[in-house]
Amino acid sequence: MMPWFAIALGGAFGSVLRHAVGLWVQRGVPGFPWGTFVINVTGSCLLGFLAKALGGDTVNPSLRAALTIGLCGGYTTFSTFSFETMRLIDDGFAARAATYVAASVLLSLAAIFAGAALARTVVGR
Repeated sequence: MMPWFAIALGGAFGSVLRHAVGLWVQRGVPGFPWGTFVINVTGSCLLGFLAKALGGDTVNPSLRAALTIGLCGGYTTFSTFSFETMRLIDDGFAARAATYVAASVLLSLAAIFAGAALARTVVGR
């Protein structure tokens, strides 16, 4: 299977899984974004497991890509963020990891407010 197709297939499944899990969790406990919270935590755990379990040369690269990039990426991009942070720490760059975390969270929050403000200006909402 071509890697791009494998990633797309895994991503489609991950996106549907994200939607289903998010609805299921959120119905049970409204009032806080528990669905997204559970998805981010479980997706990070899943990517950590898959990255280590499928890291050897004996695993088909298309399968690895389908499960890590596709499935986990479709399920939650937060898992990739978490994995990259772990990799920086594992490689001995704890300060760089802390900077990455702080900058990602703060700039992403600023960007979401900026995008909303732009929409209000352009579309009037």
